[in-house]
Amino acid sequence: MKVQPAAFLRTTLPMDFSQLGVLDSGRYHSIWLPDHMVSFWPDSIWTPEFTDLATISPSPHRHLDGLAVASAAAVLTKNVPIASSVVDTVRRHPSLLAQTALTIDHLSGGRFILGVGSGEAENTVPYGFDFSKPVSRFEESLKVIRLLWESEGPVDFKGDFYHLNHARLDTEPYQGCYPKIWIGASGPRMLEITGRYADGWWPAGAWSPEEYAAKLQLIRDSADRAGRDPLAIVPAFIMTCLIGDDSELADILEAPLVKSWVLQISAAALREFGFDHPMGESWGGFQDIDPGVLNRERILDMLAKVEPESILAVIPHGTPRQVAAKIKEYVDAGLRVPKILDYGGMAGLKYSALSAAKVRAAEDELMKLCGQ
Repeated sequence: MKVQPAAFLRTTLPMDFSQLGVLDSGRYHSIWLPDHMVSFWPDSIWTPEFTDLATISPSPHRHLDGLAVASAAAVLTKNVPIASSVVDTVRRHPSLLAQTALTIDHLSGGRFILGVGSGEAENTVPYGFDFSKPVSRFEESLKVIRLLWESEGPVDFKGDFYHLNHARLDTEPYQGCYPKIWIGASGPRMLEITGRYADGWWPAGAWSPEEYAAKLQLIRDSADRAGRDPLAIVPAFIMTCLIGDDSELADILEAPLVKSWVLQISAAALREFGFDHPMGESWGGFQDIDPGVLNRERILDMLAKVEPESILAVIPHGTPRQVAAKIKEYVDAGLRVPKILDYGGMAGLKYSALSAAKVRAAEDELMKLCGQ
């Protein structure tokens, strides 16, 4: 399996499809579209006082429906697979996910990848969704999706979360093939589920090549026990990086939105790198984020405690060549579809304008290192 980078398409306003032709050129393995109600950045520091990005967008949470945008991308491209990265199974009923995935697959001519995960608090709790037992709900959702796709005629199903009574989904798959399912997973149960159900894997956190390799092995062991081909599961990853020379990095690391990246890593994971988490020892990472309740005082206290060295210890950083060399370590650990995400673009308008070119340069360097 060759190494090939993935592309990212924002699903926030203002919507921009102008680069779809470039993304559809053959350079990229797939185009990944997030599906959020809100973003990770706290409201309390999305103001001109903290970032000039707030001067061009009044909110970081201007999200469009990720699957609706995927439909548009499907009809505006001809070659590259379109992937949701990822849809949670809390907000969307599995019968609708099954139908929507088939719909986009037909619109794209068989190029849709249904990326799914168990969800996080920020996109569910504020809207009144039941976020209890998300992993059990997730697995049952997968069972329902597969059942509706693969059954002939009406379906009956009685589970802990979903009941179907003579339910039917007679829409046939495009050219006889159902959409691929990729799963965002990190914990042991989710990794085991990935091995049994998934065609591809996105880690929801793998902070070293060694951790990536260990989690990938758990998935492959699960696939083997289920009688599936372990090597057929595509190992992917959104590689959060800081791309820049030493002087740029020093400036980037002072930006409040970049410092806020630590909200996405758990206290336990950060402790593995020798650092205490500025949100406290019980902080659970991105799944604990609720931007609406992280008030100004709490965020300012966090920012004052953030150690730039802790971010650099976790995130690949440096010039495009240096970043590519670090990502190559993940390739050696099994990664095949990396999406290089330059978080330095969150340092402000100056750096966001340079970000796309830096990512492309890092992709080029990685392909050279991989002999492609």
